[in-house]
This record gives sequence, C-alpha cells and structure tokens, in this order.
Amino acid sequence: MVQSPMVLNVPRDTLASLPAAYTFVDPNARGAIAVHLPRVVFIEVTNHCNLLCETCPRTFVTYEPPQTLSWENFLRIVEQFPEMQRAVLHGIGEPLMNQELARMIEYLKARNVTVLFNSNATLLSEAWGRKLIASGLDEMRVSIDGANPKTYARIRGAPLLHKIVENLERFTARQRELNASAPRVSIWMTGMRENIGELPDLVRLAARVGGREVYLQRMVYYLDSANPPGLMERGHALFDDFDATVDRMIAEAETIARELGVTLRSSGATDPRQSLAASQRADPRPWLPCLRPWTTAYVTANGNCLPCCISPFATTDYESLKMGNLFKQDFQKLWNDERYQKWRAELLSDAPPAPCKGCGVHWSL
Repeated sequence: MVQSPMVLNVPRDTLASLPAAYTFVDPNARGAIAVHLPRVVFIEVTNHCNLLCETCPRTFVTYEPPQTLSWENFLRIVEQFPEMQRAVLHGIGEPLMNQELARMIEYLKARNVTVLFNSNATLLSEAWGRKLIASGLDEMRVSIDGANPKTYARIRGAPLLHKIVENLERFTARQRELNASAPRVSIWMTGMRENIGELPDLVRLAARVGGREVYLQRMVYYLDSANPPGLMERGHALFDDFDATVDRMIAEAETIARELGVTLRSSGATDPRQSLAASQRADPRPWLPCLRPWTTAYVTANGNCLPCCISPFATTDYESLKMGNLFKQDFQKLWNDERYQKWRAELLSDAPPAPCKGCGVHWSL
C-alpha cells in the first residue's frame, strides 16, 4: 500500500520551533512507507501511578498488564532505535516509580540522546532530585492542573499541590547550589473549563518554584463513548468552545509571564491562543500535518507499539492502537508492516484512523 506524495503547507514557524528530531521528514514526501527509523522514542518506563487523575484513562480502565520496565527490557527497546535523538521516558504512569530511571537516563545521555519525561512530582524527594541532576536529564516536565489546591485535588485525585510546591522549591534550590542548568523544569497544565481561570496564578506559581516555562496542554478525551468516565468528555475542554473568558485568562497570563520572566507556550510548539483557535478546524483535513507516524515511536512497558502518545486518550478501542510488540518482533520489520502502513495511508486521507479524527477538530495537534 503506497500513498502518492501531496502538497502540504505546514507553517514554517511551527516547524522551526520543533526539535530537529521531529522535522527531518519532508511533509510533502510522506507515504505509507516510512523511509527512516524514528528519531523520537517514547518509552513507558512504568504504567503504575500514584494518582487517580480524572482526565486519565488509567484511572478507569486497565489497558495492559501492570508493568514496570526492567533494565534488561529497557536495553531491548533502545537497542532497536539506532537513529534515536530524543527519548521521552513516560507514558500512562509515573516515571519516578521506576527505580532504574536515573540509570536509564545516564545510558541514553552516553548515546548523546536528549532525554525528558513528564512527572506529577509528588515523589520528587531530595534523593531523587540528586539522582536526576547527576544523570544528565535535559528536561523535567511537571503536570500541575491548577493553582488552587481544591482545583488540583479535584482533577488529579489527591490533595497534594502543597507537596509538589515543596518538592520543586527544594529541587530548584539544589540546582542553584550546584550551579546546574539541567534539567530544565517546565510546568504543564491540561487546559479545562475547570482550571483555565487559574492560568495566571499558575504562571506565578511557576516563577515561585523556579520553573521558567509554563505550557497549556491540550485536553484529549474519548470520542467514541456515550458516557465517558471522570472528566474525559468534551464539556470540560476548551478547544471546542474558545471564548472571551478563555482569551482574557490567556492574555492576563501572558502579561504576568512577561513581567516574571516566564515563557508561556502551548503543546505542539504553539502559543496558547493559537493552540485553542478555531483556524485549524477550517481545514477539511486538520489532522494532516501530523508527522508522528513517520518520526516517532511509542513503546509501552509491555513492549507494545502505539501510533502516538495521544491515541490512548482518544479512543476506548485500545486494541486498535497496537501496531505490534517489539519484544516479539524486530521493530525495523514492525515499523513498515501492514498495520503501520495502513495507519499512515489513512492519516493522509479524508478518513483518518478513529483516534486521529479529533486532532485539529476537538483538540490541537
């Protein structure tokens, strides 16, 4: 199955702001076959988590057997990606629950790979902090879905905002003591109706704890469920109904960010307003600019390969996301077998795979 080339206009500013590991593929030359192996690899180091977030499918359903990635299986994964330039060590789970995490980071840094992960930072002890700084970690992204303790507890399932603040203040203080510029600490908020009013205060909180970047993250939710669990339904999202209130909160947060020297951005290498704007939906195929199936691999703690990190949040049909298992089949063969080819061809068509239909339609790319 081969897809003919097409003309696709991906905004230059968007491509320029993405890491090179995402942009080495010519968008206009994409087809069902991926010519290169992925340079970005998401590795789920554990699918265990210590929180029960209302926006995460893991809270409500078990997609895969509980698993924390062993050192041996970690090596089995990374050795199959000789072109890897960027490793993202998270999936559906809390990375700090894997005691081998610092060792994994050190191994990847020895390969000259950029390494980052997303954490809820509730487990960011002083000991963990020392290990992460010494490991060479490039970036630690911290999820904080509210500046008010009650809002945070409602969305994230535990009243632990105070603990996160304490942990981050201690961590960044240790960085200053050591004159360590890495890892870069960034704060990520999943934007929702429930918390967008707290974005200005989250910028203030970021400056307080030593985080110099705040990102407004897309909210992804089930499109194929009549009764989605928790907060995983469109009524809580911002993208479908961008309005003056949201715009005002973003404008206020932008002003505060400039005053405090904090960078305010959004997921997908955009700014918050661009991320939520309706302009993407004017395109009949807004999902088309996505480059992930040509540049990026996502491997779960059980070795299953998924098309991207967004897809498990977008559909209840998890089995449809499994492209194969690299503990059972060599990834280089898996990468261009029938399932991956079919996914890419459909993404380039008017009828994309079900999880891709929401990208640019109900949430940003």
